[in-house]
Amino acid sequence: MNQMQDVVKTYYGETLTSSSDLKTDACTTASRPPAHVSAALAAVHDDVAAKYYGCGLAIPAALEGLKVLDLGSGAGRDVFALAKLVGPTGHVTGVDMTDEQLDVARAHEAWHAEQFGYDTPNTRFVKGELEKLGELDLEPNSFDLIISNCVINLCTDKPEVFRQAHRLLKPGGELYFSDVYADRRIPQELIDHPILYGECLSGALYWNDYEAIAMAAGFADPRVVTHRRLAIIDPKLKAKVEPIRFASVTARLMKLGGLEAACEDYGQAVIYKGGVEGMERVFILDAEHEIEAGRVFPVCGNTLAMLMETRFAPFFEVVGNGKTHFGVFPGCAAPDVFAETQDASGPAPVGGCC
Repeated sequence: MNQMQDVVKTYYGETLTSSSDLKTDACTTASRPPAHVSAALAAVHDDVAAKYYGCGLAIPAALEGLKVLDLGSGAGRDVFALAKLVGPTGHVTGVDMTDEQLDVARAHEAWHAEQFGYDTPNTRFVKGELEKLGELDLEPNSFDLIISNCVINLCTDKPEVFRQAHRLLKPGGELYFSDVYADRRIPQELIDHPILYGECLSGALYWNDYEAIAMAAGFADPRVVTHRRLAIIDPKLKAKVEPIRFASVTARLMKLGGLEAACEDYGQAVIYKGGVEGMERVFILDAEHEIEAGRVFPVCGNTLAMLMETRFAPFFEVVGNGKTHFGVFPGCAAPDVFAETQDASGPAPVGGCC
């Protein structure tokens, strides 16, 4: 274990006693969950919830029956919420390297199973480093979903984490995760600062490096779901990192073969039939694709694959046979994750993006 891993273990195992000890808002969540997710989070034991340090809502839609892996599961808040959402036929595994956090999680497994009405827990907690997932008792190509909540920035070998996540996912599975990013590469003297690193700032990837790393691991066409600028509460820490800007981003990476480098137009569209809990009226794939139920919504080839070659397929109809290529899909543009605000006023315009 290297020096920065020791810093992380100490910070999250000993220094922080609860989320109120944090010096920035990096490891907090601003998103308002759908009602069924809020209910699942509310069902988590108070002792577990008090040790939550996530930076986003890393709980996607359509979870029933899924096999899920949580990278950096901590005391288990997201694991137990997911355990309720996947139901008794699903299963959730958490991986963490901090004994103090794992002790809390394991001590509450039976309690949550009883609360949810399960005969036995549908959870498991594994001790290990995310940089060494390949050495753990985790079967390749076996997980429908991998989540992570503000942890990959703490890893010292981030490309390996993405490579291993891709290896562990089933075809059509996804890595859905929240993390912190910077608008430039972080100087080494800030990376070596233990509080800045522990607070999820100085370990943050430069945004363009993240996209390159994700694609090199096999995740073509990374998608942004939500994003927000971060505030640094402590004035001394703020002075140290300025003028670097930080953003919390929830993203999804799909394990799909055949995704193209650009958004290509094959004259196709989808119709959302409804049926996804929490998205009854509008299905949100990402920040650029909010698809109203019953509406013909033009999509590029990559987006079509993300909807029809994944667990979302039963909820959509396809319009068009895709036999004719019309060039690059018009108007496609990724969001600026470092913008001061995010426009969430309504569905994306038809044809406005892929």
